[in-house]
Amino acid sequence: MEDDDFQSLHQYLSPQAIIYDPLKAGSIDGTDTIPHDKAITRAMEADYKPNTRLQSNPEKTLFVGRLNPNTSEEKVKEVFMSFGNVKSCHLVRDIITGFSKGYAFVEYENERNAALAYKNGNRTVIDGKMILVDFECERLLPGWIPRRLGGGFGGKKDSGQLRFGSRDRPFKKPINVSLK
Repeated sequence: MEDDDFQSLHQYLSPQAIIYDPLKAGSIDGTDTIPHDKAITRAMEADYKPNTRLQSNPEKTLFVGRLNPNTSEEKVKEVFMSFGNVKSCHLVRDIITGFSKGYAFVEYENERNAALAYKNGNRTVIDGKMILVDFECERLLPGWIPRRLGGGFGGKKDSGQLRFGSRDRPFKKPINVSLK
């Protein structure tokens, strides 16, 4: 760590999310033992390897999601500069069309600024859309499986493929049903 008084970024992660488990992520309380949809089964069978060519530091890198499709990389960087010096900003685009996929990765020069942006940048409105700020999971969470392989966090209720354990959808305590 760069600052003696700064604790590990894992302090912000859900205790169940220290190691990614697609089965737990697919359960609202993290207790499922049987997959309830094909995507979870696919994620459990996936053999995903994180990108080793990435040069950024995962403990200084944030995932910024739910961006307006018209939001530019420069705008994302400008907003996140308010939390500290941004080392790099990468708006993810479709390789065929060049259109934004609605998410970006922002790397800070130090972990303190990344933590500050994590704590205070979430739910910020950029170009009319409320954004989600979370840590990059690919290299921080052992066992991470991305959404395209049936894993990840988030999802839509309508599809029946919600994923839990992130800051946006934390695990909830099991409901105890007692019959009298």
